[in-house]
Amino acid sequence: MPVPKRKMSRSKTRSRRSMWKTTAAATSACPQCQQPKLQHTACPTCGTYNRRQVLDV
Repeated sequence: MPVPKRKMSRSKTRSRRSMWKTTAAATSACPQCQQPKLQHTACPTCGTYNRRQVLDV
């Protein structure tokens, strides 16, 4: 199994890991109640998805 020849410095490691950024989840307004909700999921406030009632809230 291959092993690194030299120890990787802190600055090299940290500069490589600096691109590991997360992005905020995209939200959209619910067409029924206009509350923000995650896209492609049922609305937690009114329980509709694709203009149909799917959850009992």
